[in-house]
Amino acid sequence: MGIPGLEHLHAWIAIPFCSMYMVALVGNVTILAVVRAERSLHQPMFLFLCMLSVTDLVLSTSTLPRMFCLFWLRAHDIAFDACLAQMFFIHSFTAMESGFFLAVAIDRYVAICDPLRHATILTRSRITIMGIIVVCRGVAFFSPHPILLKQLPYCRTRIIAHTYCEFMAVVKLACMDIGATKSYSLSMASIIGSCDVILIAVSYVFILRSVFRLPSREASFKALGTCGSHVCVILVFYSTAGFSIFTHRFGKNVPAHVHIFIANVYLLIPPFLNPIVHGVRTKKIRQHVLKLLRVKAA
Repeated sequence: MGIPGLEHLHAWIAIPFCSMYMVALVGNVTILAVVRAERSLHQPMFLFLCMLSVTDLVLSTSTLPRMFCLFWLRAHDIAFDACLAQMFFIHSFTAMESGFFLAVAIDRYVAICDPLRHATILTRSRITIMGIIVVCRGVAFFSPHPILLKQLPYCRTRIIAHTYCEFMAVVKLACMDIGATKSYSLSMASIIGSCDVILIAVSYVFILRSVFRLPSREASFKALGTCGSHVCVILVFYSTAGFSIFTHRFGKNVPAHVHIFIANVYLLIPPFLNPIVHGVRTKKIRQHVLKLLRVKAA
């Protein structure tokens, strides 16, 4: 259906959404291309940023092109298997996004709190293992979702009051008791989100403690600026995701259009902001992009 109650604004809502999606697409592809081309950027921070960029590309591309078809072309129909596939990509890659935010926080912690051992602690093999763990966690925790939904009987309406195939929106269509299924989904999302948030918060507490102990005020401000921008993206992601989770559990009085709009924001804003925060504000990436542009212009 899209956003219930705002159907008359779908075409207009799609314009800023499309603009942000294009920025996310170009920005994340640019980060991947620059890091791949420049061997000097094959460092822990940039490798984690590449993992985050791939996650952002999959997360945004699995939802937004289909959403634009809905908003602009009024293409409301989606095959059930395609709906389940979209749902799997959304939920598993959201969990991966959370995991890579934690990986970036760990990298910043080691880089600032123990800079002399940064390269020896975060070796290429350990970075690879961390990436595999994050991916396997997302797949393992959310693979049961489409399998569970495939087994349920459906005898109610086939209308999903949402802009994409979210698990909670689809499971409500089943004509049986879905209490245990809903509890499983909310529990998985809550456990993953809360564990990652706690570990990220601990990392940044240690980072701030180390930053305020730096002898140079200029170095302190530089480190705070870098960490501050990372924290802003993380806060947007977890606050909107948390709002969506708690609305499903407790927020029966929250208007549907508010809930669904915010559910779109937490899938769109991080892929849009990550290339800006981690790319434009990172001096090495910015320099290499400008260098490539000058070469092409020449």
